[in-house]
Parts: sequence; C-alpha cells; structure tokens
Amino acid sequence: MPDLLLELRSEEIPARMQRKAAGDLRKMLTDGLVEAGLTYEAAREYWTPRRLTLDIRGLTARSKDLHEEIKGPATSAPEQAVQGFLRKAGLTSVAEAHVHSDPKKGDFYVAHISKPGRAAEAIIADLVPGIIRGFPWPKSMRWGPASAKSGSLRWVRPLQSILCTFGPETEEPVVVDFEIDGIRSGNVTYGHRYHAPGEITVRRFDDYVSKLEAAKVVLDADRRKEIILADARNLAFANGLDLVEDEGLLEEVSGLVEWPVVLMGEFEQDFLAIPAEVIRLTIRANQKCFVSRPQGAVEDLSNCFILTANIEAKDGGKEIAYGNGKVVRARLSDALYFWKTDQGDLPDLDQLKASAENFGLDLKKPLDQRMARLDHLGVTFHAKLGTQGERVERIRKLAEELAPIVGADPALAARAAVLAKADLTTEVVGEFPELQGAMGRKYALLQGEHPSVAAAIEEHYKPQGPSDRVPADSVSIAVALADKLDTLVGFWAIDEKPTGSKDPYALRRAALGLVRIVLENKIKLSFSKAIAATVAAALFAYERSGEGAESLGVVAMLNARIQDYRGESRLLPEAGLVAELVKQGLQKAISETSGAADPEREFFDGQRIMELQASLAPFTDDLLAFFHDRLKVYLRDQGARHDLIDAVITPQSDDLLQIVRRVEALGSFLDSENGKNLLAGTKRAANILAAEEKKKTVIAETVEPALFREDAEKALSGAVNQAEKEAGEAIQDEDFSAAMLALSVLREPVDTFFERVLVNDEDQAVRANRLALLARIRAATGKVADFSRIAG
Repeated sequence: MPDLLLELRSEEIPARMQRKAAGDLRKMLTDGLVEAGLTYEAAREYWTPRRLTLDIRGLTARSKDLHEEIKGPATSAPEQAVQGFLRKAGLTSVAEAHVHSDPKKGDFYVAHISKPGRAAEAIIADLVPGIIRGFPWPKSMRWGPASAKSGSLRWVRPLQSILCTFGPETEEPVVVDFEIDGIRSGNVTYGHRYHAPGEITVRRFDDYVSKLEAAKVVLDADRRKEIILADARNLAFANGLDLVEDEGLLEEVSGLVEWPVVLMGEFEQDFLAIPAEVIRLTIRANQKCFVSRPQGAVEDLSNCFILTANIEAKDGGKEIAYGNGKVVRARLSDALYFWKTDQGDLPDLDQLKASAENFGLDLKKPLDQRMARLDHLGVTFHAKLGTQGERVERIRKLAEELAPIVGADPALAARAAVLAKADLTTEVVGEFPELQGAMGRKYALLQGEHPSVAAAIEEHYKPQGPSDRVPADSVSIAVALADKLDTLVGFWAIDEKPTGSKDPYALRRAALGLVRIVLENKIKLSFSKAIAATVAAALFAYERSGEGAESLGVVAMLNARIQDYRGESRLLPEAGLVAELVKQGLQKAISETSGAADPEREFFDGQRIMELQASLAPFTDDLLAFFHDRLKVYLRDQGARHDLIDAVITPQSDDLLQIVRRVEALGSFLDSENGKNLLAGTKRAANILAAEEKKKTVIAETVEPALFREDAEKALSGAVNQAEKEAGEAIQDEDFSAAMLALSVLREPVDTFFERVLVNDEDQAVRANRLALLARIRAATGKVADFSRIAG
C-alpha cells in the first residue's frame, strides 16, 4: 500500500512549540484522511527547529464509492419541506428524486446518492492547504509582499517549502501537487543551514531520513536528545566532572539544533561564591547551557558548563565556547551583584520602622529589612484580600495556633511565618522568581536564624505538585498549613473558586497539598475547626492592624458569602458573630470566654472558636466538599477503591486522617470471608428496608424482644447489641480495625436470620418489629461505613 511523506519547512520554530505542533499536524491530517474515507496502518510525526514532518504508512490509494439513500418528506408535504429535502440531498429539482410508497404512510420522496471514490492524491491535495491555513499555532505571523493582502498565509515563522510525495514502496512515488500563497509542493527539501544548504531530492521517507542525515540534520528529536545527553555526560566525565542533568533544558536544547555538537566552556572560580541554584538558573535561562559538578559532589558546582552548538566549527568549537563564556561571565557578574546587594542594608531603613515594630523585626538583619519593606510598600496580594503584609499577619497568627497541634514551637512558627515572604523583595528573586523560598532559606541561615525557621521559609510552598515532597519539619508543616488554609479560605470567601478546567489561583494544588501534608505526616486535624481558626486569625489580624470594621476585607466577604449559603437576604444573628468579633476585638472575646491569662494565645479550642465554627457551617461544608474531592483523587492514586472511599466519607467528615484509617480498615475487613458475607447480609437488609420504606410500610421505632417468635431473631438482636457496644467503643478510641472485628460477629446471626425468618410476617406488629431489627443492623454498620455504597 502507498506511503505519504509530508514536510513543512520554515524558519526556526520556537523550541517550546515544536512537539505539540508536530502532534497537531499528525492529528489534523489523519483525521481528515479518515473522514474522507481513507485508512492507514501507521503514522508518526517528526520535528526539528526548521521542519515538521509526517510519515504515514499503508494509506489506501482511493476512497470507496459511496451509495446512500436519503429519505425525504411525503409527496403531499408543503413546498418549503420539499425544498429543504432537496438542499440536504444536493438535488436541483424534485424530478431527480425517487418516489417510494408505504402502505401506512403513503408516498414519499427518496434521494439515491452515489458518490464515486476519489484518489488519495486528490484528497491530500485538498486537505493539506486547509490544514496549513488553519494551523493552531499559539502565535503566528505574515511576511513578505503578500502580507499586505487580506487573508494571506500565516505561519509561526515564514514558510519556505513543502515536500509531499505519495506512492507504494515498489514504484516511483508521485508529487502530490498543490499550492498555497505561491509555495508549490514538490519533492525537494534542504539540509543544514550552514553545512548543506543545497537542494535535496527525495522519493520516500527512508531515503529522506538518510539524505538529511548526510546533510547534517538529525530528524528524530528523541535521538537528538540522546546524542546531547550522552556526549555531555562523556565530556564532563573526561574532565573529571559530573553533568547536572536537566530534562526540561534537554528538551529545549534538542529543539534549538539540527546537528548537535556538545562543547565545554568555563568561567572564573570566584563566581562559585554565588549559590549553586543561582548559577544554574543564570546559565540555564540566558545561555541554555548545562552546569557540572565535581565527581561525587552533591551540591557544589564546578566552573565548567556544557553548551550545545548547531555547527561543527573548524577550530573544534573553541571560539564558540569562548563567546558563550563571555556572556556567562557577564550574567554571573549581575547575579553576584544581586547576591551581595541582598545581604546589605536597604537605603530606606528610616521609613521601615513602623513595619518593623508591627512584626517584631530586627532592622539590623537583611531579611528582616526585606520583610519590613514588603509591608511598607503595601504590595497587593489580591485586591479583595489585602496586601502581602496583611496576609503575613494572618499566616503568623494561624501558624502560631497550629504549632502545638503539629508538635512545633509556636515562637519558631511565628518567626518563620513572618519571614516566609520576605525574599519576594530581594534582587535575586526579582530576577529569578522560581527561587522564592530557596533564597529566603539561604539568607535566613546567613543571618543566624534557627534551622527550622530557615527550612520553613523554603518548604512552606511545598508540595507544588503530586511528585513534590511534603515538608516534614514541624515548623515547616505549621507554616505550610497556615499559608494554604489562608489561601483557600480567602479565595472561597470572595467566591473565586475553581471552575471546570480553570484554576487561576492553583486552589486545587493548595488543597491537595494540605491533604498530603496531613496524611503523610499523620496529623490529626479537624478541618472545620481549622477553617474557623483561619477566619479567627483574619479577625485578629484586622483588629491588630487598627483598621476596624471599616475595612474588613476577607471578613466582610465571609459575611456576604454566609448570606449566600443561607439563602437569606439579611445577615443572620449567628453569622453576625463574625462582625461582632471584629467589633469587640478577638482578644476581648476570647478572654471573656476562656479567662486565659494571655488572650492572644490558645484560642484554637476556645469557646468563641466553637461558636464561630457553628456560624461558618454552610461555608465550611462547601469548602470541606472541595477537600473531599482532592482526598478522593489522592486516595485513588494510592490504589484505594472508590466505593470504599464513598462509603466512609460523609459531608461532615473533617478529620482526613480518620477517613483514611477507616478506608484501610474497611478494605482489610471486606477482603476477609466474614466481611464479604456480612456485606451481602447488610445489603440485603438495606434493600428490604428501602423497599418497605418506599411502600411506607410501618417500621417500629424500637425493637421489642417480646415480639420475637424465632430463636434466630433473639440471637440476631443480642449480636446487634454486642456489636453496637463494642464497635462504638472502638470507634471512640479510633481503632477502626477493632470496630470491624466487632461487626464481624453479626455475620453468622444475620445469615441465620435470613435463612429461618420471614421478615414480612402476616402479623403487622411482628413485621414492624423485624424491620426495626433490620434497621438496627443498618445503623450498627453505618457507624463504620455506608455499606450500601460498597460494590459486591
């Protein structure tokens, strides 16, 4: 069967667009061919900086003839209906239609359509120009004299030639002839821009690849990556070094060259005083080069870097390496300046005293100065959620209150929270935003901060993805939880929730991060209480700032959201507690309730927080549902059964660690013979109850032993009493395996009951009593899980 070769050659395509563009070309063309009635055996795309190539094997030479009948209206139908039928069928007059008869419906029109098959070359010639004109580049351009005309061709970079051949392996392929904006298809391509710029005539894919290789073009991007990586490793090893590998950079570099030539450059040893992350990012971002380290080193770098050229220079690449070295040295000089500047005093220290006093900062320390400046400048976090300084105040208070729960020192947690965002105003982070947190940690250690404080400054952003590690240090955990809770509660309060695939504030990632931190560190935390504490921290921060009720920010938004959830047009009294707490001041409210010696401390379990938790119930339920969704995603990725998760989670489940333990215990129990049999019996009981409840059959409110007629009833009642008691005690102790074991005693009496007892007895009182017994089985098992949701 024939094969198709298509190449679209242009000026250099941005590396980040190449892989997707080649995939888009394959999908658009193969979809079009199939829709036109052709089939193919295989298709593969290729790309270099200057070409997109498609190799389609086993393409049918011609589409099949098409015969179909299109049924029309009755012959007596109005003219308008008849004309619509003619347009649909492509007929010019009713005389071209046939009349069919039906004994019931009478006479009606039918169009007999016959379309002869088309040659594949004609189909391809029609498809490709349309694909080129409608290609989904993120950005495209017009060029040359034709660009002045309306509707002229657009491409990512000027399109220079089109190669399109078609034919079987045993015959000479033909050129599929078409033209687009003066560019006519042919069987000619061109090699490397400098080494082999002349014409290359090709027949089919195999000689196309070999001739390009001879013309210094490696067509396969994955092979270019393998060449670059292997040569870079070998070159580093030959110089007593190890390559610092970077998959993202390797992908980009392979899209910058058609003929990769790996070289080594170097810079002065003095620049190694700059942190390794800064050196690596400077060289990566500006020169697209790899860095190296001494063999066996973990963090230290060497002063040698690896670059990938696109030509084989006559001098072996010495001038190329030297030129890249000059640029790298200039960039590293800037980085060294940023690094030293960040460790010096700011010129506007006198203006930062108020902010320093507010946060307890020491203006003799560089990082403290940067935090004071962040607050002083009033840098906005979000228009409806206040400034970064206000947010830091909220996070500080919340981290301080969360610290005892996660085993952290509250003072260290508060200090880490205050400095967590300080590096946002440093020069290095201004140049390389991806180093936020990492630079804060380095500057914190340089000014003598506690190691846990320094670690928390970097780790409170984690995890930033499903493969990223979670913080393990207790101070880092406290600040990370506080940061993510403040983000989620704040954006939920202003109704900026994720919608569909849109999540501009990465709230799903923040929620999944919270889930992972809690579960992987085995933290027992009530999320509904944590949400209330987050709001309380916001109240405390606003009261402390002296802005009062005139500028409530997130608090005012919460009041409005509570009204929305309640479905009321006015502020309800219990929701009004939020405003009341602002008005009175959180310190006063807490001290009146708890009588604490220090009202700024220990309010996480205070009475006012409990009241606030109740006020926020509708808001909290909505946010909890979002956490449950993220938890389900996490557990399913861990291999948990979705039906077990659904059986355990209720809308009010706010202890995620407890949910996971329930799922684990339930899974183990159901894997046993007792578990499988009890599940069957429980589901049978639930089904009978559901059917009788639907029929509104009378079910007794309590089980009356005097109405028992069978020994199996008495045995089951006693087993239920025992199971309820023991399972309840086990659940109280959060020993869910013991709770499942307690329920297992029901297995035999439930089986015996259904074997020997007729539930729907003729005596209405006996029937109601037996149904009540089944209801007790459902209630007893329901304390552990909703067995009706479990498959099987």
